Amino acid sequence: MKSCRFEHLLASTAFGLVLALSSHAGFAQQSNDGVQAAAPHDSDAAATVKQDAQTPSQTAPAAAKDEPKQETAAPVSEPAKAASAPAAPANADTQVADQLRDLITGKKLDRLIARRDDRAGVEQFYKARDYKPLWLADGKAGARAKAAAAYLGQVETVGLDAQDYPVPDFAAATTPEDLAAAELKFTNSVLTYARNAQIGRIHFSRVASDIAFSLEAPNPADVLAKLAEASDVAAQLDSYNPPQQGFKALKKALAELRANGGQLAKPEKKDADVNPGANVRVPEGGILRPGMKDKRVIALRQRLNIAGDKNNPLYDEAVVEAVKTFQTEQDLDVDGNAGPNTVRALNGVKTERRVAANPVDTVIVNMERWRWLPRTLGNASNTYVVVNVPDYTLTLYHHGEQYWKTKIVVGQPSKMTPMTSAEMKFITVNPTWNVPPSIIENEYLPALQQDPNALDRIGLKIYQDPDGTVHVYQPPGAANALGRIRFNFPNKFLVYQHDTPDKYLFKRDKRAFSHGCMRVENPLEYGTKLMSIEDPEAHYTPAKFESMFGGNEININFAKPIPVHLTYQTAFVDDEGKLQLRDDVYGRDAKMIAILKNPGEKRVADIAIERAPDASSRPVKLPSGTYAGLDGQSYGYRGGGSFFDFLFGGQAQPVYRPRGYVGRTDNRRVR
Repeated sequence: MKSCRFEHLLASTAFGLVLALSSHAGFAQQSNDGVQAAAPHDSDAAATVKQDAQTPSQTAPAAAKDEPKQETAAPVSEPAKAASAPAAPANADTQVADQLRDLITGKKLDRLIARRDDRAGVEQFYKARDYKPLWLADGKAGARAKAAAAYLGQVETVGLDAQDYPVPDFAAATTPEDLAAAELKFTNSVLTYARNAQIGRIHFSRVASDIAFSLEAPNPADVLAKLAEASDVAAQLDSYNPPQQGFKALKKALAELRANGGQLAKPEKKDADVNPGANVRVPEGGILRPGMKDKRVIALRQRLNIAGDKNNPLYDEAVVEAVKTFQTEQDLDVDGNAGPNTVRALNGVKTERRVAANPVDTVIVNMERWRWLPRTLGNASNTYVVVNVPDYTLTLYHHGEQYWKTKIVVGQPSKMTPMTSAEMKFITVNPTWNVPPSIIENEYLPALQQDPNALDRIGLKIYQDPDGTVHVYQPPGAANALGRIRFNFPNKFLVYQHDTPDKYLFKRDKRAFSHGCMRVENPLEYGTKLMSIEDPEAHYTPAKFESMFGGNEININFAKPIPVHLTYQTAFVDDEGKLQLRDDVYGRDAKMIAILKNPGEKRVADIAIERAPDASSRPVKLPSGTYAGLDGQSYGYRGGGSFFDFLFGGQAQPVYRPRGYVGRTDNRRVR
């Protein structure tokens, strides 16, 4: 009986041991499955997980069936291993986030994000999302990254260079560290693009000192936040380009140029195509003048395609006017006589417009300059003025549409009309011309040195402040250099738009003759159009402005200032949709093209540079008492002889030199 009970006890114990061992083996299997399931993006591992998930339920019966076998004892050690196994690692994005935190808060961020402002934005953006990656999903490039990469790959369509915005090889990044670095490299490319698209690759200070715009670069953190929320990544990236129609028209023209091999689709017609007499040669000889009869006049009539009897040898008024027009277009002395210079020009080859060898380059730099302009050109009623220097035109827009347009004269290449944006705030009728300091110093003081009466003959007055500052001005009147009306938009370059007594210059094709201000061909009509917008109830007309002419200045203030944009568009699309190219009269195209084609310059082109203050507006000072004050009194000078003797006479007196001269005269330092 005891033996039977002992055998029953042994059997029960053995059965319990088998159950225990079977249970331990299943637990060990489940622990291993958890480690394998944590490894993402491995199809083999995923298949193993699926297969192993079925194993525990199949293993227990097998163990129970084979309980007498010794090998079933091996799993006894597995529970110990499972108990000491580490917790399952986090998913791939979490691991990348950890690495992003280390990179962004550590000292290596400047190796991945080029600009300091961008680094601050990156820190702000990623910290706010607990360093979760923007471009990666499950350890690889996500849909957002693919859309952004595709857009950056075709930025040539908006005048940029895809090579400036590299896309890292996300597929080659196999570790969390590599993935985090790739994430930040791509973020750097996107931020660089957004800044270049909005304010340009070239800072205007790199081009010239007479350019000034208020550039607003996009906030880096905002750029990333908007892309994180955007349903259309490409559209969001494209929104950083200028929204103006002029830019969009150039974008279309650029595509057409490239499709045409960089050539204009329709070359402009040559002179011979529109003027049948363009190939007629005018024989050389003596000067042809009005009233003369000469068989050469017949050739002249044919060459200039003068209406009427082209076989008439009389040099009549029709011939005079045609010759004057030709002389004006060719920048010759306009006298109406057919002299040697005029005849040579008539028989020569017409000078073609000077444009870049590759029109594509011209269009690209013009798109670049659009990025400097304000995103909103007009005021509340979308009214604004655009001056296009190379086209010698001024256009007034109202409600965003062209309202009025006229010819203008702009600055000479040595005295360039600047590029800037300002607000027109008032009109002055009967303006006084206060001569800019640069003209006083470089032109009028040297003229006075040669002839003390030079200013009197041209109606200019000179006086001096007690501190020695010299002023030259011209009182209001018909002969005033500003004409009868001036349009004022205060700016750092001290330029404005105005009337002019030199109306003949508007007949010329190229009109770069001023000291930087803009002379308007039809100023009274311009004033009328402006006031029809500003104060329509006042019913201004050219005749009303004329009734205000006199000897005293009259200011007409604007209730709503009108933005004025001084631009340099050597490439633009006209009202008929045709691409127009103009001379690079100031060399701005050439400068910008050279920067973009030089890798070294291009690398730093978007960084502003310090330029010396513009000395042209600095007051001109001479020893106090050189000239009388505005009230006719003399301040400070008590020497013998006239003030001209003091200024220009005698070897013991200082000799005038233009600003910037370095040297000594009679042991005195000269300005």
